[in-house]
Amino acid sequence: MTIAHSSDARVVVYTREGCHLCEVAEAEVAQICAETGDTWVRVDIDDDEDLRARFTEQVPVTFIDGAQHDFWRVDPLRLRKALARRR
Repeated sequence: MTIAHSSDARVVVYTREGCHLCEVAEAEVAQICAETGDTWVRVDIDDDEDLRARFTEQVPVTFIDGAQHDFWRVDPLRLRKALARRR
């Protein structure tokens, strides 16, 4: 699945305020991207009606290179493997 939310970042984490799983996922993604040199961005789904409708029960949702990678949790090993594959 791809999404038309543009970003120059390689990793996009769709989140919402007050979501504990989102906070954990953001920290994990930030740490791994710092190690790999990849860029990432956090997008709050509550700022966009379409994103909120699409991801309400799935946050956090992680996208890599525009394609959905995971939701609810970040598996560090799986994320590192995905980032090792260059675009």
